[in-house]
Amino acid sequence: MAWRGAMTNFRSLVLAVDLATRKRDDAGRVLSLAQQRRDRAQNQMEQLQSYSRDTSSRWSVPAQTLATPVIVGHYYQFMGRLDETMVLQQAVIADLQRQCELAKGQLLEAEVRVAGLTRVFDQRRAVLVKAQAWREQKQTDEFAARQHRRITGGRDNQEVR
Repeated sequence: MAWRGAMTNFRSLVLAVDLATRKRDDAGRVLSLAQQRRDRAQNQMEQLQSYSRDTSSRWSVPAQTLATPVIVGHYYQFMGRLDETMVLQQAVIADLQRQCELAKGQLLEAEVRVAGLTRVFDQRRAVLVKAQAWREQKQTDEFAARQHRRITGGRDNQEVR
């Protein structure tokens, strides 16, 4: 009867390890997606910065002197908006980085949970294997003892007469 209870607990532990493993895998996927989003945002930021540098380098002093005041005003307005866009993009990157850090923490917690459950699972399995080996040895010993009694029992009866 105790053996059945141990097997039920063992099966429950197997299910717990399986569930924890799936949660860990899900946490890994969440982290991967968060990192991809952050990397895309960083790439967009680099494109904005590159565009800003290119535009500034094209707007040289001779180009400014030939441009009308309206065009110069539009240029500075455009560059101001581009700078604002880069500030906003930097905030997006910072937020995505925080999401990555949070996802890393959740993945670490899930990995620790799987490791702990796996360790308990291995310990319980070792106990069950040892108990099974003990039962088998006991059965073998009992069988050998019965055989020995049966064989020597006949001799003992003959010697007593």
